[in-house]
Amino acid sequence: MKQVSIIVAIAENNAIGNNNQLLWHIPDDLIRFKALTTNHDIIMGKKTFESLPIKPLPNRKNIVITDIPNEQISGCTMAYSIQDVLEKMNPEKENFIIGGGSIYSQFMPLANKLYITKVHHTFEADTFFPEIDSTAWTLQEESELFVCEKNLLKYSFLTFTKK
Repeated sequence: MKQVSIIVAIAENNAIGNNNQLLWHIPDDLIRFKALTTNHDIIMGKKTFESLPIKPLPNRKNIVITDIPNEQISGCTMAYSIQDVLEKMNPEKENFIIGGGSIYSQFMPLANKLYITKVHHTFEADTFFPEIDSTAWTLQEESELFVCEKNLLKYSFLTFTKK
């Protein structure tokens, strides 16, 4: 079975985005994201791809999900369904689902691991991460509480594994 992991930063109210933008900028979260995902496959919806500051993200196989038949994006592997994504994922390595909201919802039942950056604040948002069901997931690791010097947001890193 392929290793499917979700990586996401979520607020206390499960908010993850608004108007196709992230809700905060926490440099250490981006450093962690890069460290975990480099040299792995990353899977995202087209809107998430369009929101990236650098396209495609370097040193990773960028798999972009679209519902437009035969659509191509330079430097990316295109997928046209969840099944198509699963066939194109690397069977030897961890594969990271990086968003957005509907992609996270569709992959939650297929994921084995969740890398969560929990931002201890609530935000106005139009995109939310699904509830993490404590009967299905075990908290494996929780970091200390950090404070971002830039915006004073408190956050911590959580890792869950499927029960």
